[in-house]
Amino acid sequence: MSRAMQCQSCLPWGSWARLPRSLAGSRGTRGVSVRAAAVPGPAGRCFLRKILCTSSISLPRGWVRFQGGSQQNSAQPGSSRHGQSQLRNVASSGAIKKHQKSLSAWFSHQPNEERQFGPSFSLDAVHVDPVIRESSLEEILKPSPDLTIQNQLQQPSRRVISLHNLFDMDACGRQVKNVVLYGTVGTGKSTLIKKMVVDWCHGRLPRFELVIPFSCEDLSHSHAHVSLRRLITKKYQHLRDVVPVLEASTLRVLFILNGLERLNLDFRLAGTELCCDPNEPVPPSAIVVNLLRKYLLPEASIIVTTRPSAVRRIPAKYVGRYAEICGFSDTNLQKLYFQMRLSQPGEESQDCSSAEQENLVEMLSRNLERHNQITAACFLPSYCWLVCTTLHFLYFTRTVPPSQTLTGIYTSFLRLNFSGEVLDSTDPTHVSMMKYVAKTVGKLAYEGVMSRKTCFSEEDLQQCFEVEMKTESELNLLEVFRSDVFRFFLSPCVQPGKEHTFVFTIPAMQEYLAALYVVLGEKKTLAQRVGQELSEVIGKVSEDVAVVVNIISKVLPLRFLPVLFNLLKIFPRYFSRVSGKDKDAIAHTMAEELFKEEDYYNDDVLDQINSSILGVEGPMRHPDEAPDDEVFELFPIFMGGILSRRNRAILEQLGCSIKNLAAFEIAKAMKKTVIRKGRKGLPPSELMDYLFFLHEFQNERFTAEAIRSLRAVNLSSVKMTPLKCSVLASVMSTTCHEVEELNLTSCNLDSSSLRTLFPVLLRCKALHLQLNSLGSDACKDIRDLLLHDKCVVSSLRLANNPVGEQGARYLAEALAGNRSLTQLSLLHTALGDPGAEAIAQRLAENQHLQELNLGYNSLTDTAALRVVEVAKRHETLDKVHLYFNDISEDGKRALDSLRMDRDGVRALVFLTAGTDVSDYWSHILNVVQRNLPFWDRERVRQHLALLLQDLESSRSQTANPWRKAKFLRVESEVKKMLGKLQDGTL
Repeated sequence: MSRAMQCQSCLPWGSWARLPRSLAGSRGTRGVSVRAAAVPGPAGRCFLRKILCTSSISLPRGWVRFQGGSQQNSAQPGSSRHGQSQLRNVASSGAIKKHQKSLSAWFSHQPNEERQFGPSFSLDAVHVDPVIRESSLEEILKPSPDLTIQNQLQQPSRRVISLHNLFDMDACGRQVKNVVLYGTVGTGKSTLIKKMVVDWCHGRLPRFELVIPFSCEDLSHSHAHVSLRRLITKKYQHLRDVVPVLEASTLRVLFILNGLERLNLDFRLAGTELCCDPNEPVPPSAIVVNLLRKYLLPEASIIVTTRPSAVRRIPAKYVGRYAEICGFSDTNLQKLYFQMRLSQPGEESQDCSSAEQENLVEMLSRNLERHNQITAACFLPSYCWLVCTTLHFLYFTRTVPPSQTLTGIYTSFLRLNFSGEVLDSTDPTHVSMMKYVAKTVGKLAYEGVMSRKTCFSEEDLQQCFEVEMKTESELNLLEVFRSDVFRFFLSPCVQPGKEHTFVFTIPAMQEYLAALYVVLGEKKTLAQRVGQELSEVIGKVSEDVAVVVNIISKVLPLRFLPVLFNLLKIFPRYFSRVSGKDKDAIAHTMAEELFKEEDYYNDDVLDQINSSILGVEGPMRHPDEAPDDEVFELFPIFMGGILSRRNRAILEQLGCSIKNLAAFEIAKAMKKTVIRKGRKGLPPSELMDYLFFLHEFQNERFTAEAIRSLRAVNLSSVKMTPLKCSVLASVMSTTCHEVEELNLTSCNLDSSSLRTLFPVLLRCKALHLQLNSLGSDACKDIRDLLLHDKCVVSSLRLANNPVGEQGARYLAEALAGNRSLTQLSLLHTALGDPGAEAIAQRLAENQHLQELNLGYNSLTDTAALRVVEVAKRHETLDKVHLYFNDISEDGKRALDSLRMDRDGVRALVFLTAGTDVSDYWSHILNVVQRNLPFWDRERVRQHLALLLQDLESSRSQTANPWRKAKFLRVESEVKKMLGKLQDGTL
């Protein structure tokens, strides 16, 4: 087919290409196809004038024929030289430059969420354009293919077009004037338009000399008649000198209409009258319609953004190009976004090394390459933002102000994407999109949580969405939801064998929506729903009828009627009292899910979120291997977070109202159960979840009462990231009571963690900090802690930390000035003789220490005896642990000669005490067994061998059969430990 035939086939029946035949008065008139836009600019207008002169066709002034959003032909009177000069002056004047400066400042402004949940980035610094594919109305209207990950990530049949080329000529060579840019929720329509405006402000969009953006949401709220001229100058005062000459100018103007789904447009002449005068006041919707008709400012270009359901509101003949925003359908775009976003330095990420940031990006990139579920999620740029924000929250948060909560991130994420939008502006109910989602998708999410299910079939979706469809309006709302919102929350499963099932785009979103569904009170039985509706009806009717009856009763003796209607009014009050039990049910659900015993030994929720984003390092699971049980520990935490005042305020903007009284009643009902169960001994990971729940709940009085009931806090083996340390410090700061014990053994603490936890550590009597790689810098912070006048630490365990000589000097300084410490364990802390000497020098200044453990520190006779000599003169110190040190036989004899009644101190060196077994032999062996995974096994084996020799030697020196039996028992324990050590079973 020739190009001419292709162009002709692109035009529908009745095209203006047949214009000369309809206008010709006789056969002798020559047919001419007028297409001025084929030659853009002044040359095209000159060509048009020549055509009109030679063809003897006269057109009315300002008469324009428009086909498919492309300029076909136009006839305008020539402007005078004075007019052209004036327009050039206007174009080059400072008005447009001021307009650019104003737009740049406004559109470069980032929402509060950008500044609140991470470092703020300008669009120039961090922006990756999503994929835009050229489309057509036929493609929009035809049924969509199976929604699979392959269809989302691979769409090679459609031409990719860049944002700056949207107004290029179409396939028929016609200049495109009207562009409809559509995409589902979360694909980045608004961000793309902001980037387009910013590019124009900085001279990167030279095609247009003037850009005038309008928000259709703003236009929908204006019902007064207004002219286009007034509308522009009202929004952009800098253009008041430019607007009067727009109609007659050659200025290349672009109108941006963002969010067309907010407007109800009527393109029928009976519904919207024609208007070609920019000074004529008409409804804002009429201005939009006439701009798109090209009846008003026909030379102007227009780009419209909308959701798919609203594309058909503009007749196809007024659209020159359809383009769909396909998000980050290329995984390389996802990687680029994360690389740019996570590598940007922020105020709170300055303490993080670039190597740590690069490692974070690398782990995320590897997870994307596996085509895990996160790849399908990041198809939407909005979810890329959520992933980056969550990672920033997990890794770079040093302090947690009230606004920094995980629930707050998800609530703000929904506000950014839905912003109080109604699902369908043409529906009379004007139901908010988020309220509709909470009722429908929330129900699906909740049922999945209750049945521990994350994959949903078509039947599951029909059960939640279609069962209660009763009216035409409900069916229409469902269709809009399917086309605009469905893929935002649900995406195809990537697991082999489950390609035709759906999962929530982000796993945590299922738990959030389930929590919202419950807290909003949508989880009602049929009787509760009927009772509520009946109560509302009776309440309204009884009030009106009671007024009428009271008036009638004054005239007629019908005294029983007011009594009857007063009885009717009792029903709503009774029902409200009964419905108060719903709050108890919500509180019960929250408590039961928070302390579910089958989840006690999982990772804490923050580690679970981290794994869901970055993946789990190691071999991938075999397809035939049984999957782990699904865990929904975020569900109750989100329930608590949604009840916080700030999140309720945001949800109110989204159309999901949670009253203050309801939140108060739920908290009151929950207090008894949650605090009672929180007193029980929870496993460390579950206790961390409980503390995180209290942080998310943001109820200071509730948290203070809950924390006051915790006398011991055991978080051993929980990886205490900066965020977890901040959460612990924030929650514990709600009270000032003393904590009996805080166990932070093997929690990956460092000096910055100690500084974050400093106010908490001051109030802890027993403090366990073993196995945390705390070096000399951390010991400096511990020194400051012990020297603080409010410190109550009486027992401090620092075993298996690289304290070293310098750290020992800091601790010695702390011992000299501390007044609370009675027990100090420096077992296996690499002190050496210099470190022990430093402690011995300042030990005499301490007056409260009772027990000092310097075992396994490579001490020789000199250092050990020096410590013991100081201990002899100490008023309170009565026990020094020196086992597993390099002490000779002479040193052992000198230490064995110590007597408690004579010297006032006991040195624990070996398993023997002269010719008897030491009273502390089991304690020493237990210390060895507990710490063996962290000690040098060969060195432990050598020491155990020495202990065994010492036991055998001491046994041979005693004739007491009772003592011999004790020696044999201890020898058997040591031999058993040596055997297991050699076999590798210990």
